[in-house]
Amino acid sequence: MTNYTHWFIRARLKTRQLLLLVALAEEGNIHRAAQVLNMTQPAASKLLKDLEDVLEVPLFDRLPRGMRPTWYGETMIRHARVALASLNQAHEELTALKAGRFGQVSVGAITSPGLTLLPTAVGMVKQEQPTLRIALEIETSPVLIERLQQGKLDILVARLFAEHDKTNLRYEPLIEEPVCAIARTGHPMLGITGLTLRDVVATGWIVPPAGSVLRHRFELMFQEEGLAPPINVIESAALLFITRMLQQSDMLAVIAADVARYYAAHGIISIVPLEIPCHMDAFGLITRTDRLPSPAAKVMLKALKTASLSLYGCKLDIE
Repeated sequence: MTNYTHWFIRARLKTRQLLLLVALAEEGNIHRAAQVLNMTQPAASKLLKDLEDVLEVPLFDRLPRGMRPTWYGETMIRHARVALASLNQAHEELTALKAGRFGQVSVGAITSPGLTLLPTAVGMVKQEQPTLRIALEIETSPVLIERLQQGKLDILVARLFAEHDKTNLRYEPLIEEPVCAIARTGHPMLGITGLTLRDVVATGWIVPPAGSVLRHRFELMFQEEGLAPPINVIESAALLFITRMLQQSDMLAVIAADVARYYAAHGIISIVPLEIPCHMDAFGLITRTDRLPSPAAKVMLKALKTASLSLYGCKLDIE
């Protein structure tokens, strides 16, 4: 017989203690945290003390003007956020099922698969389960990974870099992302054949922010040709700004090829006939290994893998 006497049962851990940990982390003050939770300050102080006594570690440093989490506190706060997010998700799934809906899934993606993979996969899911509620976020990989670890997202289509904490993460690579140069429609360079990096080194460029992988590879691309990288640059990753700036200038920009093709198909910009011998790191499907996927998440994951096969030729394990 399995022993279900977990430490939190022996400790009589209360949901309000988890809520208090998160409130203290956000407010930095026990009085404000108690107000947020609609309890008295003495009651909040007792809840915290009871938890610290059970764990036998201090969770917060008491400062003259507030409270600051200790390393022990940071650990408990992180897990408290995850536990509360999971409980909220359980309630939302039950509510959806009671209302006759299949459930819900939250998906995060970087821009390129957000334009190509996500619409195809979402269309497949909606055809199979019209009542399944889907929430989508388009953001940078670091932001998405943080939200996944907080339990706010179920599935990512993003990049996983060396600096990311890969504990409890599963990564299934999909495809490397080629890049290309873009310009306004009617740009004088569009009609030039045999265009080389030497022809565009003195041109104004909109480039990714300093410190990014693509920015490093963009500059290295010129250096490998014996050229100094362009110095007339604007740093931005905001696509709305980039496309608008290109339309009113003769600048060039370097962006993911799938994104470029999308904007070119709508006549917003044109792709410059210039070989760009660099690329962005591969992106892939990222999920958590420490949480069982909901039925809705399983349906979405299957659709993403099926769509990846047709779009990228990726043969993933489709359960």
